[in-house]
Amino acid sequence: MQAESLNDTDWDIVIAGTGLYQSLLALALSRSDKKVLHLDKNSYYGEAEAAFSLQEAEEWVKEQNNSSASIENLSPSEEDGPKLSFPRAYSLALAPQLIYTSSKLIECLVTSKAFRQLEFQAMGSWWLYSASKDSEPDSSGTPAEASGNLVRIPTNREDVAFSDSTIDLRSKRSVMKVLRFIMDYDNQEELWEGYKERPFAEFLTNHFKLPPTLVDLFLALTFSPTCSSQTTTAFALPRISRHLRSIGRLGPGFSSVIPKWGGLAEVSQVGCRAGAVGGAVYMLGSGISKTESIDDSTTLHLTSGDIVRTKHLVANPVSLSSNSSQPSQNSSEGTSRSISIVGSSLPALFPQLTEGAPIPAGAVVIRPAGSFPSETSDPAPVQLIIHSSETGECPKNQCIIYASTPASAPAGPSLLDAAVNALLACIDNPPVLWRMHYPFVPARIPSDAGDGVHLFPAGMSADLVFDDTILDRVETIWRALVGDTNAAFLVFEDREGQAEDEEDEYL
Repeated sequence: MQAESLNDTDWDIVIAGTGLYQSLLALALSRSDKKVLHLDKNSYYGEAEAAFSLQEAEEWVKEQNNSSASIENLSPSEEDGPKLSFPRAYSLALAPQLIYTSSKLIECLVTSKAFRQLEFQAMGSWWLYSASKDSEPDSSGTPAEASGNLVRIPTNREDVAFSDSTIDLRSKRSVMKVLRFIMDYDNQEELWEGYKERPFAEFLTNHFKLPPTLVDLFLALTFSPTCSSQTTTAFALPRISRHLRSIGRLGPGFSSVIPKWGGLAEVSQVGCRAGAVGGAVYMLGSGISKTESIDDSTTLHLTSGDIVRTKHLVANPVSLSSNSSQPSQNSSEGTSRSISIVGSSLPALFPQLTEGAPIPAGAVVIRPAGSFPSETSDPAPVQLIIHSSETGECPKNQCIIYASTPASAPAGPSLLDAAVNALLACIDNPPVLWRMHYPFVPARIPSDAGDGVHLFPAGMSADLVFDDTILDRVETIWRALVGDTNAAFLVFEDREGQAEDEEDEYL
């Protein structure tokens, strides 16, 4: 909803940017009596968490100042082979993340009634890519594509009991012992206290006598962006425990979910929609070119030519910049990422997890650091999140592979391509139809901007799992804006006339 003229208007709150932070704040303010103006200099919602059609992705790449963002159209020439569909048949997420079922975000979306506008889908199996010991790189240094296989990662007693026969009976007992320990690790600190800052692999090997092949299974569940020697026990235990404790909370078998139609971008849209219903005015394609603080008010000069005044400005460093590209990135920061559209549904990656469980819409594949012989002495893992067409992100008989590796990894984009190709070689080698490479810049916590100006970080963290501390930051700014330290955060009653849907019907 856009006002005809904003010039010379006064607002209680102006929010700049429609990223996840700002959109969750808009949701939180939707039941307040504040006069809110919500701007975005971009023509789309979501900022760094946006979801794009193919055409929008191409336009976004052109806007980036970093030459490492690129697109390849790889559709095969065969007339009867798989082909790209029309551009708007795709909704590609710049910042794909898993949301664990134990996440505070799920709770807040339910208590705020926003869940009714979202459809969550279950993530399914986690797989470990295991390279063949005798695999050799080709003349270009790229590993042989058919040199590995996928091992499903067991996460409960049934998985262990019926897992691949390559895990012998003795090893299965050891795996079960580790699973039981991790479920209760916080009550057994004496067992791992001496290993807190030591490699988690060392703890598993020394204390549980696990062989390296089984250690890799547990390291995969940490979703760590670093190699095993840099993944500490203190980092690994709470992350694996979160995974295990989330299983079964919203349904049998799965531990995490993803929002349909574009991931977190859809959550941002729902937050902004709630803000509009609550009376906020929205204006895309209009940013802030200049700010002036006068007494207890801030005057904003908008790129549209309008001048407005506000008591409170909420923004992030990017939304206050006139540059439409991502912030510059040091080579050691963030992640190298790729999005690949594959001409196959890859059904083998999405088995039903257990009886009565939903058919998964996503899967995770971890390619451990050092699993390709061609890697340098500074290896890095590659993390792959695969979304099926059930997510609404691509047409049927296709799927999306989101790949990520640390930006510090040598030849990051090539490493991503090699990991995707190796995965596809395990499953009938379907073609990649389209691919985008881009850097992802991690969020930075901004310094205090002064009275009346509240800053969020510029985008999400580089983690591929939703970070609940985002909600803590949103709540802190929300309380500063509404001035009520006792009000319940994101807890709303149904609006008048709203259907009394059951709260367990959002999966």
